[in-house]
Amino acid sequence: MAWVVLILSAVLEAVWATALEASNGFTLPLPSVIFAVAAALSMAGLGYAMKFIPISTAYAVWTGLGAVLTVAWAMATGSEEPGVLKVLFLAGIIGCVIGLKFVDKAAPTAEKTETS
Repeated sequence: MAWVVLILSAVLEAVWATALEASNGFTLPLPSVIFAVAAALSMAGLGYAMKFIPISTAYAVWTGLGAVLTVAWAMATGSEEPGVLKVLFLAGIIGCVIGLKFVDKAAPTAEKTETS
């Protein structure tokens, strides 16, 4: 469950980053509200996931997937130019994030007892 929450939090990171840009410096109300709600939920989910996943892995996954999704959205909507190298590097980030899931075999502490 912690991994599901972490991935959803990464999606929300991409939402708040996109809304932040769309808010035009917090001058537009709707994107500003979307930013605030998504940022709060994203941080809450990251905090929850860190109770069960080591900070090194959780934060890297959260920022990595959030960045990939933000760039992918920008390319899909035409606000950023896609390119072969850009897509290759984004795929590299995804590969590294997946790798972290599989190499993270640290023994759970007393608080970290949820099955991942």
